[in-house]
Amino acid sequence: MKGSLEYDKSAGFGTIPVYFTAASTILGAILFLRFGYATGTLGFWGVICIILLGHAITIPTALAISEIATNTRVEGGGEYFIISRSFGLKVGSTIGLALYISQAISVAFYIVAFAEGFEFLFNWWSNTLGFELPRQAVSIPAWAFLAFIILKKGTGLGMKMLYVVMAMLVISLFFFFIGTPMESAQDADIISKNFDFKNKDNFFVIFAICFPAFTGMTAGVGLSGDLKDPGKSIPLGTMAGTLTGLIVYILIVWKLSISASGEDMVNNQLIMSKIAVWGAVIIPLGLMASTFSSAISSIMVAPRTLQALANDKIFPVRKLNIFFARGRGKTREPYNASLVSLLIALIFIVMGSVDAVAKIISMFFLITYGSLCLISFLNHFGAPPSYRPRFKSKWYFSLSGFVLSVWVMFMIDPLNTIMAYIVIIVIYMIVEQYNKTQKGLVNIFKGALFQLNRRLQVFMQKHQSNMENEEWRPAVLCISPNSLERDKVLDLMKWISYQHGFGTYFHYIEGYYSRQTYLESKEIMIQLIDSQKERENTLYIDTMISPSYTSAIAQIIQSPSISGMENNMVIFEFDKSKPEELNRILDNINLVRAGDFDICIFGGSNTPTKYKNGIHVWIRAVDEKNTNLMILLGYIIMAHPDWHKSHIKIFNITSPGQSEATKRELEERIATGRLPITLTNIEIISLSENQPASSVIAEHSKRAGLTIIGFREEIIKRDDPISFFDEFKEIGDVLFVNASQSKDIS
Repeated sequence: MKGSLEYDKSAGFGTIPVYFTAASTILGAILFLRFGYATGTLGFWGVICIILLGHAITIPTALAISEIATNTRVEGGGEYFIISRSFGLKVGSTIGLALYISQAISVAFYIVAFAEGFEFLFNWWSNTLGFELPRQAVSIPAWAFLAFIILKKGTGLGMKMLYVVMAMLVISLFFFFIGTPMESAQDADIISKNFDFKNKDNFFVIFAICFPAFTGMTAGVGLSGDLKDPGKSIPLGTMAGTLTGLIVYILIVWKLSISASGEDMVNNQLIMSKIAVWGAVIIPLGLMASTFSSAISSIMVAPRTLQALANDKIFPVRKLNIFFARGRGKTREPYNASLVSLLIALIFIVMGSVDAVAKIISMFFLITYGSLCLISFLNHFGAPPSYRPRFKSKWYFSLSGFVLSVWVMFMIDPLNTIMAYIVIIVIYMIVEQYNKTQKGLVNIFKGALFQLNRRLQVFMQKHQSNMENEEWRPAVLCISPNSLERDKVLDLMKWISYQHGFGTYFHYIEGYYSRQTYLESKEIMIQLIDSQKERENTLYIDTMISPSYTSAIAQIIQSPSISGMENNMVIFEFDKSKPEELNRILDNINLVRAGDFDICIFGGSNTPTKYKNGIHVWIRAVDEKNTNLMILLGYIIMAHPDWHKSHIKIFNITSPGQSEATKRELEERIATGRLPITLTNIEIISLSENQPASSVIAEHSKRAGLTIIGFREEIIKRDDPISFFDEFKEIGDVLFVNASQSKDIS
């Protein structure tokens, strides 16, 4: 697979490192520095709500990661690999870059928090020397020590240290839980107040600060390239670490609530040290152990994400891809990527504070988690045959994780949420510019849309009987062998299917189905689709191979409509300069009529369409059944942007002395149908006894953009039916309309 990292499985890790990496990152800085403040501010139940909401996002994400990880061979890059191999490199690398930045910033966050464990040093310095010692006096040397471990000794030593600091973390938590309550907690009223849900307006502010406490559950996924069996170790280690964190956090909030007053918890960020046995020593050690272990976890994960991005060649500069992808040794330790990640961390160590960095991390991790849940949901809903994970979550878990991620981001900070998504969009556009051949956004939802369309089609078919009396709208079929020479009928189909109707256009290839005709049909279909890609086009295009025009028509009128409703109209087309083309159309009218289809015959002229001259609808007394359909088609066509500065004009040909009655009837018909046709655009024409209607139509509609004229079945039965359609050769494009039954426009 493109961009995969080669690694030596014999040197790979098992499940325990994934669990320790996740658990030690979860039980980190926020636990020691901010859970006391959160409990004092919101109360026990308020923080429990934060924990439950946070895990309502992280547990579906953990399930999604576990599921996707067991569906593919997970290699280097962790979450990025999972996203990119599920969403494609364009989307995967976009989210991967955001993920990498948040992982690199996490290193800074944990180092800054590590420095808070030396509060005793800062207090002594301030009391003894009279001025504040900057936190960077501890955090920068800590960063340098971490850089030495990773750059000189590699992941192996980092993992050994992880076991040591995990042991220190467990010991510090043990001494905290066996500690005794402070004096302020002896008052029953104070303890009772700690269990109230307080300061609800600050809930999402506190949530943003605390959410990084839950993000460590995906840290172990970043070791995917260094695992013997990622498909086994990632689900087990990730879920075990997540559940461990959930249980420990609930117990810690309970212990804080019964051990200190709300005021003490708010004013002392290391309140746990006042409760734990030997707290002055053991809690700072636990904080330093947890934050440094989390920093180790993050610095092991972030470079591998960057290395995987470079292996997939997502950067526009080739030398950058080579530089970031370069590794050392059998396991290809990401030396260069580690160096860059450490430099990014150093910038934020110099600039950032715990709370500020926590909010930034929360935003980018929420984007990543929401994306992972969305991938899982789309795979469930789309049901691709290739999606066969050994571990299966539920689609509603994944959907809830995605929705909650987006909702929480907006609740935390709408402006920063919008900015974060703008950054993602900009990154995607840059990546797309340099990776045009890779799978992108169009492909992401294809499977889900196929499933949705299938279910809608079945639903509409089952309820077809209930739709018979509903408002009519055109579902039009058209077939022509002249698609590449004439485009006016394609425009007509495009107009009808734009807003109120549905259209399916078939290019007809005469002949028997064979490899040659099949390849020809595919080539022509691609040409037609490419020619119809403008934004306003919603016409569906296909091809039909058949030995005769009649058999082709018989096939298309029996084809299901892509709209889910039955097809109800067929449009034929001919060149007005070649009236002989009407012969095969008229020969097949009865075939189409057998299916109760409305029939339209479009006569295309060789002159350009004059949109500004409007659509002319000609009504005669003999067109009673066709009238409403003609008016409706004029209104439907007018909705297309091509006609947005145009108008509909109705001409009603009547007998002498019937003008006023005809006009009143037509005005009432238009008013009842609420059609946007002004009375000034209605003209009643009284026809003398020997005057042909075609001459009047030619006189008034010679320059019209489109002329709509009705025709009756009796026309087809004439000895020379072509003569009727040939009478209007002096005007431009004409649409002849014959309705199977009268339409209701009320």
